[in-house]
Amino acid sequence: MSSIKPYGAFLAAKAARDPATGISDVRGLPTALADFQAAIVPWALRRGRAALFAGTGLGKTLMEMAWADAVARAANAPVLILTPLAVAPQFVSEAEKFGLEVRRAASDADITGPGVYVTNYDKLGRFDLTRLAGIVLDESSILKAFDGKTRNALIDGARRVPFRLAASATPAPNDFMELGNHAEFLGVMSHAEMLATFFIHDGGDTSKWRLKRHAEDAFWRWVASWAVMITKPSDIGFADGAYRLPPLRMHEHLVDSDADQAAGMGMLFPMEARTMAERLSARRSSVSARVDRAGEIIASHDRPAVAWCNLNAESEAMGRASGGVEVRGSDSEGRKEEVLGAFARGEIRVLVTKPSICGFGMNWQHCHDTAFVGLNDSFEQLYQSIRRFWRFGQGHAVDAHLVAARVEGAVLANLKRKEADAQRMQDAMVAAMAGFTDVVAAPVVREKADYTRRSMALPSFMEAA
Repeated sequence: MSSIKPYGAFLAAKAARDPATGISDVRGLPTALADFQAAIVPWALRRGRAALFAGTGLGKTLMEMAWADAVARAANAPVLILTPLAVAPQFVSEAEKFGLEVRRAASDADITGPGVYVTNYDKLGRFDLTRLAGIVLDESSILKAFDGKTRNALIDGARRVPFRLAASATPAPNDFMELGNHAEFLGVMSHAEMLATFFIHDGGDTSKWRLKRHAEDAFWRWVASWAVMITKPSDIGFADGAYRLPPLRMHEHLVDSDADQAAGMGMLFPMEARTMAERLSARRSSVSARVDRAGEIIASHDRPAVAWCNLNAESEAMGRASGGVEVRGSDSEGRKEEVLGAFARGEIRVLVTKPSICGFGMNWQHCHDTAFVGLNDSFEQLYQSIRRFWRFGQGHAVDAHLVAARVEGAVLANLKRKEADAQRMQDAMVAAMAGFTDVVAAPVVREKADYTRRSMALPSFMEAA
């Protein structure tokens, strides 16, 4: 008789390596939790190590704080929440609204006993993680933005923390590998094991992997054992109620650059930028034209607005043109928090910044006008930046203006392709996991047809308002 295990038994053995190790008797959760949140938080506590992939505006902050508070009380030990830069103050103020306590911590010396503490990712090295009962990664998709050394330090340090929670407005939906990052942080399975178990090399390119067709159900069942993915409450069987997104209107503005004007002097048509060097040249040569157009858009109303830039030259020029307040990467943490807080309170009308600085974690439902002075090939940066405004709780239609040089057509086409890829994968992820999640007591029965074109999707970038 062969000693080789059937494939199903092999997968079952893998799944059995991560049993629930959390809190079985969950008590004292905030009454402010909505019904679907009140189902997700106890599930994550029972798991002990779990991921919450919940759409923007679905209350990840409250769920993270409720989870952390329950762990701190049960273990009588500290729990640390890690956030992107300038997001920590939001946790402190939000906690007060819900009758919870979250304290700022700049280093290990600030952790003086049991309770919930919050700090920024860049301060991770100042803490002794072995003291913690639990750790929470807010906007956990930031894992892939770290260099290898920082990412590995976080994952290695967390191995000694018994309770772990990762929360993100769904991981980058066109990147399966990000799920591997989350699984490794949670101690479910290493990134390498995930690839070997469920994926296969896509042709000769060893950097690209695709899910084995015969392993698709097993893969999603495995993911659903440690993560819940939800774009709206009805994804796990609850009524959507007020959780409906307002319209998102994308406006495309093409301007002439120096390259276009030069073409008129010696060439019949300007050449479209295709290589990275050509794109960067096109962006630099069109800064003035793009800033002028974005300035006109922002000056056309007196409502709050955010101008997103990529190049320092764009940000500096946009600050002057709009009369807005610029937040730079070189600014001190204190100044960043001061300016962003003032903008959130309505004390500043125009904010000028970069997606890499403020594209994650901020809640700006008071604003529904934004302009992208510069674009790059990162769909996630564009998506995350727009989600600062276009989220549940936003009371107005959101207008997002994309300003680009005519010769940057390849960038717009690339973003549109990534949008389509992201939508297909998100639809598949939500539909697949809905059949396996055990977040709710009753099984969720839903036809796959219900999951076409989720409300989380961005309208086509090329579509006129």
